[in-house]
Amino acid sequence: MLFVLRKGASSSALIEKIKMSSASYRHIDVDGRVVVVAWPDKLVESISDGSVELKVKVSTPYQLASRAWRERTIVSVNGVEIGGKRVVVAAGPCSVEDEDTVMEIARAVKRAGATMLRGGAFKPRTSPYTFQGLGARGLEILKRVKEATGLPIVTEVLDTRDVLVVAGYADMLQVGARNAQNFVLLKEVGRSGKPVLLKRGMWMTVEELLLSAEYILLEGNLNVVLCERGIRTFEKGTRFTMDIGGMVHAKSQTHLPVAADPSHPAGKRELVEPLALAAVAAGADMLLIEVHSRPEKALSDTEQQLTIEDFEKLMHRLRLVAEAVGREL
Repeated sequence: MLFVLRKGASSSALIEKIKMSSASYRHIDVDGRVVVVAWPDKLVESISDGSVELKVKVSTPYQLASRAWRERTIVSVNGVEIGGKRVVVAAGPCSVEDEDTVMEIARAVKRAGATMLRGGAFKPRTSPYTFQGLGARGLEILKRVKEATGLPIVTEVLDTRDVLVVAGYADMLQVGARNAQNFVLLKEVGRSGKPVLLKRGMWMTVEELLLSAEYILLEGNLNVVLCERGIRTFEKGTRFTMDIGGMVHAKSQTHLPVAADPSHPAGKRELVEPLALAAVAAGADMLLIEVHSRPEKALSDTEQQLTIEDFEKLMHRLRLVAEAVGREL
């Protein structure tokens, strides 16, 4: 059950009634007002209080992520708004390798129209014998590139012990597919106060993704963008299966913006463009695109990273699709 209080109203009387009912509860601040989440519903259904403006019984297990009480959330990442009319494109290398390369790529993707820079300083790799990222040195490189280009940074955090460090450099924290149900990490990034890009795990249903988002929201952080990046199916022609239908379903269920990462499900650069175009046509609010100046020499994901020339062509076509569906790029 959600109780949305009137602006300026105190929650003390309502919380006292919830305590007396023996229900569990959390309260968070949203847009200058208090929202109290209480559960189970049966213990608090009869509670009323003059401080409450809206009382909502949510029919889904994800209460704060539900559209039942909030139509839309626009997430601002250092001035870049995600969830409005404009489709945001975050582009950059899979991994931060060296400063000159990242700087070259960042300047190129900005010229082409990208408004955010993506790049991994910490890399979760299937094999321990592959490149694991530069770590803190990679964050320093991203910071200098941001200072030179003005592009806000989205980068992944893998460990609760690194959240504060990464948050000190990044404008948006990414929780990757492999950590999408690392509930301790989800709580920690929620407490950081930074905008969060939450990727769908390759094994997760849409409901499970929204419940993962709920862990972040319950810490009082509503600045969450959900990201479809492909799920594992029987198909071997692509690296993963990009679930466009699942992305659309997620957007219909939540007030949170929804992003798409076409690079990872594609696995091959020639498939990235059609998947990106399909995602925008289906309503994605944001795209994450891997771009490298010399993909064949990249230290990770060599086959799926676009060349700068390919990215420029993609951006032109994305603009046409965005305009066709009433959006901007």
